[in-house]
Amino acid sequence: MNAIITVVGTDKVGIIARVSAFLAERNINIEDISQTILSGNFVMMMMVDLSSSASVLETVKKELGQLGEKLGVSISLMHEKVFSAMHRI
Repeated sequence: MNAIITVVGTDKVGIIARVSAFLAERNINIEDISQTILSGNFVMMMMVDLSSSASVLETVKKELGQLGEKLGVSISLMHEKVFSAMHRI
């Protein structure tokens, strides 16, 4: 199952490293990633594959939220189908 992760917040050292390590620890593969800095704000989107992970989507979502609080950024996760439906024209 694929999901979309978004990370938004003030740029600082280690955001990509911490989020990537979190995913690797849960056997969640990053299939695509895009990140940029907009006026000092860090913005990242990731397409991830949870099919090899023992973690449940809702648990990962909650834990990513907690990681975001520690990093001082907002991290959200949603199922790819929900994301696609929200952005369909």
